[in-house]
Amino acid sequence: MKYRVSKNNKILRGEIMLPASKSISNRILIINALSNRSSEIFNLSESSDTQRLATFLKSSETKFDVDNAGTTMRFLTTFLANKPGEWTLFGSERMNKRPIGILANALKNLGVKIEYLDREGFPPIKIYGADLKGGKTDIYGNISSQFISSLLLVAPTFSEGLVLKLKSRIVSKPYIDMTLKLMRKFGVKSTWIDDNIIIEPQKYKTKDFTIESDWSAASYWYELATFADDVNLKLVGLTRRSIQGDSLLIKLYDKLGIKTTFTDDGVILTKKQRYKKPDIFEYNLIDTPDLAQTLTVTLSMLDIPFSLSGLDTLAVKETNRVHALKNELKKFNLNLVATDDSISKFGNSHIVLDDKYKFTVDTYGDHRMAMSFAPVALFTPIIIDNPEVVSKSYPNFWTDLKSVGFEIETLK
Repeated sequence: MKYRVSKNNKILRGEIMLPASKSISNRILIINALSNRSSEIFNLSESSDTQRLATFLKSSETKFDVDNAGTTMRFLTTFLANKPGEWTLFGSERMNKRPIGILANALKNLGVKIEYLDREGFPPIKIYGADLKGGKTDIYGNISSQFISSLLLVAPTFSEGLVLKLKSRIVSKPYIDMTLKLMRKFGVKSTWIDDNIIIEPQKYKTKDFTIESDWSAASYWYELATFADDVNLKLVGLTRRSIQGDSLLIKLYDKLGIKTTFTDDGVILTKKQRYKKPDIFEYNLIDTPDLAQTLTVTLSMLDIPFSLSGLDTLAVKETNRVHALKNELKKFNLNLVATDDSISKFGNSHIVLDDKYKFTVDTYGDHRMAMSFAPVALFTPIIIDNPEVVSKSYPNFWTDLKSVGFEIETLK
């Protein structure tokens, strides 16, 4: 299936109820499952990833198809390792190319038996679960912070707790901070000294919890705001004191002329009256790599030279996101320079938007590719291939676009 997305003006006005944070939801589900008594969770994410994890945690099955849900794969690996029984985790073709060996090795140091059913270091895997004592282990932090969060969430239930030594450079550190802050809200204390995170044996306390809206989802509306001429858009559910690292959006898009005003129940986006386009935009996204696609497309469409670094983890996401961005933006006459950890556009590469072109964007099975390119419809009609991928994190994305005047036509 394909969508043709268009808009007959560049006015962006309305109110959007953003989806709940998938990252927070998935962590709360694991905490809830490890508690003696279930808490009431309000505003749980409706994303397919979160709903799949919620179903698995209540299931009596022993084999779990996570499809392309990386967080679900990683969080369940430690959760099931600490649960007596034999468990099999498998997923999509892409999931079987996303590494799990770093987490598996850390668990093996704690006495867990994990068997690779195909390729060493990658799913599918078979886990021989048992009541874990815990103790000391180490883990590389330069591939995914989800490996670290997976261990931390279950650590309080280990009879001897956990001393986790972090090796190498840490990517996406705000997500580790998020994990520890959420654990603290449910009564679990931790200590982070130099490269060691220490968690003593503890019990999670039961409490009702409301999940805040997703700043990653907000990024596409910030992108739209930069492209629009007339903007007065309310995004409901965002909080000033968010534990999400992607709230960095406020700072980044302030540089691109977007003013963020907090209200009691969210934010209002407007255009700054005085704004000078930057000569070049440079930023290291090592802590917030999920903003890379949105920011790359934003800067490309605004024809601003840029250099975004710290993108080490993008190669092992739902697709190789750096290569996907380079491929799709080339359709707009943009020749981006990509390395293993960066993507750049220089002053000699300028966007071409011409009515004779029919722009079709491949999504590569990646929800963020679909949503980061959809705002281009404010410049020219655009066709999005496989648009249903947005269900992974933002199921109502296309409906929300329609609510502010976008036309979406289904193509065969």
